[in-house]
Amino acid sequence: MLGEKLLIKLYGFGQSRSFRCLWALEEAGLSYEYIAAKLRTDSADPDSAKHPGYLKLNAQGKVPTLVNDGLVLTESVAILYYIARCASESGLLPNASMDVYARLDELAGFVLSELEQPLWSKGKHMFALPEDQRIPEMFETAKFEFAKAVRTLDHLLPESEFAVGNSFTLVDILLAQTFNWAIRFEFEVPERYIALRNRHYERPAAKRAMQIAS
Repeated sequence: MLGEKLLIKLYGFGQSRSFRCLWALEEAGLSYEYIAAKLRTDSADPDSAKHPGYLKLNAQGKVPTLVNDGLVLTESVAILYYIARCASESGLLPNASMDVYARLDELAGFVLSELEQPLWSKGKHMFALPEDQRIPEMFETAKFEFAKAVRTLDHLLPESEFAVGNSFTLVDILLAQTFNWAIRFEFEVPERYIALRNRHYERPAAKRAMQIAS
């Protein structure tokens, strides 16, 4: 297995986007080191995401960051695909036809560009932006955009246990974590997607990742 040669480091923080990468590593069974970064501390703190040493890896001072043998990745979905390809036997990317791969890519793209976007918009105006840049009035816009994205997802996502095919893949991680985020941010989440979130978070790998990230 290629993963046996890997010396992966994953920098992350709690239930941020880095959690999906941590979950994928647990699903994949790869050897890795998880390093908790501090997002809201002074740059003098060596564990801070604003520390000069970390900024050399991730210029935005964000998480996740994956480092492996000279490779540095800082976008969560790129990291998911990398992990999946390093552990092909994990099934995070299915051994399937081009049509199935296209469907997986479509759903992953939709989660990032449509479903997640209003959640992060609200998050930025709740806590991430400087206080003088926050616009609480946009919360209603985020609510509107999220509801619209959910209605579209109703047509894209099959009424089955998994998003693509008959097994758990990286897009199931994306969906489950995004709906978990939506629940935490008090968006209106249909029962179907609450059940999806609950079902996938019961997976042993998800539970291990939760313990590590807490």
